[in-house]
Formats: sequence, C-alpha cells, structure tokens
Amino acid sequence: MPGGFVVEGGPVTGGYNGRVTAFVILSCIVAGSGGILFGYDLGISEFFPEVYEKMQGKNKTSNYCKFDSQLLMVFTSSLYIAGLIAAFCASKVTRTLGRRASMLIGGSVFIVGSALGGAAVNVSMLILGRVLLGVGLGFTNQSIPLYLSEMAPPQYRGAINNGFELSISLGILFANVLNYFVQKIHGGWGWRISLSLAALPASFLTIGAIFLPESPSFTIQKGNIEEASIILQKLRGTPNVQKELDDLIAASNISRTIKNPFRNILRRKYRPQLVMAIVIPLFNQLTGINVINFYAPVMFRTIGFKESGALLSAVVTRLFATAANIIAMVVVDRFGRRFLFIVGGIQMILSQITIGGILFSQLKDHGSMEKDYAYLVLIIMCVFVTGFAWSWGPLTYLVPNEISPLEIRSAAQSIVVAVLFLVTFLIGQTFLVMLCHMKAGTFFFFTGMLFAMTAFVYFLLPETKKVPLEQMDQIWRRHRFWKKIVEEEETK
Repeated sequence: MPGGFVVEGGPVTGGYNGRVTAFVILSCIVAGSGGILFGYDLGISEFFPEVYEKMQGKNKTSNYCKFDSQLLMVFTSSLYIAGLIAAFCASKVTRTLGRRASMLIGGSVFIVGSALGGAAVNVSMLILGRVLLGVGLGFTNQSIPLYLSEMAPPQYRGAINNGFELSISLGILFANVLNYFVQKIHGGWGWRISLSLAALPASFLTIGAIFLPESPSFTIQKGNIEEASIILQKLRGTPNVQKELDDLIAASNISRTIKNPFRNILRRKYRPQLVMAIVIPLFNQLTGINVINFYAPVMFRTIGFKESGALLSAVVTRLFATAANIIAMVVVDRFGRRFLFIVGGIQMILSQITIGGILFSQLKDHGSMEKDYAYLVLIIMCVFVTGFAWSWGPLTYLVPNEISPLEIRSAAQSIVVAVLFLVTFLIGQTFLVMLCHMKAGTFFFFTGMLFAMTAFVYFLLPETKKVPLEQMDQIWRRHRFWKKIVEEEETK
C-alpha cells in the first residue's frame, strides 16, 4: 500500500554507511531471545484450562461457558497487571542505567518466578509466581525492542526488530509442543515441568546480557563518545560512521535537556508519538489474537477436538504463525509497515467473520461441531494467526519505538508495554465471560475492531521504512494531518 496518500514529498533517507555485520546479528540474537520469555508464558497459559477442567470433572455446562471461571481468568491475567507496573519502573532503569541493566533485572526476576511457579503447593504461590513473571516481562519487553532499534542499521531495522516477535512466536511454539507431551504424564504434575522450564530461556538472556555491548545511543548519553564510535564501527562494519555518530550526538544533546520524559511526551510536538504509543498496542489486543494465544486449546475443545487433539491443533496454528514471522522479517523493509498493517488487517477481518459465521451456524450450547467444520475452523484460525504474525504482532513493537526521538523513546516504549499489558489483562478477565454471553458474536466484535484499526493505519500512519531514527520527525511535518499539530507548537 503506497504511503503517498498521506505523506507529501519523497522518501526520507539517512545516507549512512555500513552493512549488517556478524557483531550486530549476534548482539540482536542474544537480546531478541528475550521474546521467548513472553511467548513461552503465553503458550504455557494455554495448558492451565486443561488442568482446570480435570479439576472440575465433567458437567453439562454450555459449550461457550464451560471455562468461564474467575480462577482461570486470574491465573491468566495476573501476570499482565504486574508487567504494566514494572514497565514504568523499567523506563527509569533503561534511561539511567542502560538497556542491558533492564534485561538483566527482567531475566533474573523471571527465573525466580519460574522456580516459584514450578514448586507451587497452592494457588496463592502459583499466582505469586505469575506476578514475578510479569515483573520480569515488564522489564524485558520495555528494553529489548528499544535496544534492537538502536543497534540495527536503518535499512534493516524492521527485519531485526521483527526478530523480537519471531522469538515470541518460537516461545509459544516451544510451550505448545511441551504442553502436548507433558499432558500425557500420569499423576497430573506435568504442569510443574512446563512452568519450571521457563527458567531456561530466562537464564540464556540473563547470562547473555552480561556480555552484550550497550547501544550507541545510550553510550553517548553517558558521555562516552569515543566508545560509542568504536561500537558503531563494529556494528556497521566500517570506520566511516561520522554522519550517523553526529546525528546520535545531536539527539543525545536534546535528550539531556529533558528531565521528565513522561511529562515531555505530553507536549503537542510529540502528539503523534503519544497517540501511536497508546493506540497501536491497544489495537494489537483488540485484534482478538489473545483469544488464540490464551485459549486455543479451549476453543478447539469447545468445537469438538479431544484434549491431545486440541493441544496439537494449537501447535499447528503456531507453526503457521512462526512461518509468517519469518516472512515479515524478509519483507518489512521492502514493502513497508503500512502495507503489512493493512494487508494483515484485511486478512484477519475475513478470518474473524468466517469463524464467527461457522460457530453461529454450527456450534450450539451442547454437543460437538461436525468434524469437517471443526477442521475448517482450524484452517481459518491458521489464516488469522498468519495475518497477525506479519502485521500487528511484530509492528506493535517496531513502529512506536522507531518513531520516537531519543528524549522520549524510553517513555514511549514503557507506554506501549503498559497499554499492551493493561489491555491483555482486561481481555484475559473478560473474554471467557464474553464467549459465554455473546457466544459466536464475540468474533464479530473483534471484526468491528479490526475494521477500525485498519482505517486508522490507512489514514493516520505514515510510512517509516528505512528512515533513520534521528530523522524520523520529518515524516510528521510532511503528513497531511499531523503536520498541522506538530508545526503549530513550533511556530509558537
């Protein structure tokens, strides 16, 4: 989708030298692995409804209401309210102590939460473990996308930053596969293995972060310009980095004048960044993706799959999502952010309408859906998750981060994570109730949200591919809507 509809003038380019080096790839792989923590936890959450159903035994509750449990919703969503609060604390740490410090804190707390959850002897201990996992994710999800954007060359920033979403998808896939096998363990303690193994990716991130270089932006912020130049030369594979270094120094000089980033982001000149930092993660969750992430086995059980079949179906949908993540990494810097947002949005709209229509006509309160229709729902869910996995999934972390100048970047990323976790918390608290009362209408609700968010992107989001971070403010001055807002403050 061409961006000329909303942006006047030609493309913004940085003219920086450099290439993708082994140094930048290795650094970003280690940091990006933090996405596995988030994905693994999302995937493990899918296993808990199976445990809950065994606790409840068989009953004659409606297909749409059999998992409507306050305990189930608290377990699923408690992590996100903790992550919301932690994200704001992480902003201060990331800005003053560095991106690596937040990764170290997040990974360490996540390890403790994993151990506590795996050793839990009661529900309170289990929920406390979830809360600690949320604190860890608040720190890692706030710092890692920011780190990746600052380390990547502008022309490959989309692909490298999308590696975080790929890590999330791999984490979910690993958890889905593990869930499938541990549910076969006799004695009902397989869930302890699932919760405890979350410590493995957290340990990899924590140990790896010790050896990671700081980003050039933060290094300059601390006054170490010579060290930043050395890091930049290693990242770009060339000694000719002066132009990019000068832009980073200029951005850092502006950043030093800002005492309170959260107050500063409220200024009119940063209104586009604030709106995107709120609206994009809000819409991310209103796609209905966590209906799939949280409750995929629940949905497949509801439409007639047996327990192992439901868990295996969740693995299948995640394989499609992972493949789509890889495709997104390849095409995001070629076709641009707007194209993927809009195409993915249309794909998800058609999927939600189809799933809602099938459930409305074929799934009643009692009894199972015919197998042919159940498999059709599985296929459409695969179409849905691929649409999300190459659009709203990775771009939610990429776009708000890359459009924010250094002086508000940490605050903007904290807002992104906080909004994402808040809405995920609300979805976790309300979806099973919605499914119970609205039944198939739940999917038509998300269809309406998808229409709104696709229109939002089409009219209000300019293209940002290959634009250097330090030159991103130019796209707002050339946008038909946003230029009236940002230029008004500049003329005062």
